[in-house]
Amino acid sequence: MEEKSDINSSLLLFVDTWGWCAIINAKEKQHEQVKQVINGLLGPQILCLMKLRVHHRASIELHQEIEQLIAGKLLEVIYITYEIEQTTWRLFERYSDKDFSFTDCTSFVVMQLLGLSYALTNDHHFEQMEFGILP
Repeated sequence: MEEKSDINSSLLLFVDTWGWCAIINAKEKQHEQVKQVINGLLGPQILCLMKLRVHHRASIELHQEIEQLIAGKLLEVIYITYEIEQTTWRLFERYSDKDFSFTDCTSFVVMQLLGLSYALTNDHHFEQMEFGILP
């Protein structure tokens, strides 16, 4: 696995729920670190996301920004298929000794399917599955 210092703009990155919240919530203690990671990957076009406040309108604005990132091919949304769900159940059952949530396992399956090595998260479960985490 590559070292964090080798991470560059060609990195494909999984963003979990915490990552999205850390992007928009200036009160999140790692907000500045997350902002640096995102800006390093996507450049200044993401800066408008950093100005949002966390409330209903911010959710709508975030959705609009995400749609723009998708249109610009900077972001891909993966929808969970029946096959992904079944693979997730098998992974969830296999790791009964861990406190992984079903959502965690879904994330792991998607990352494995896409060949992703890093996640924007503060969830140590990703490290337990040998994924790198940022920031």
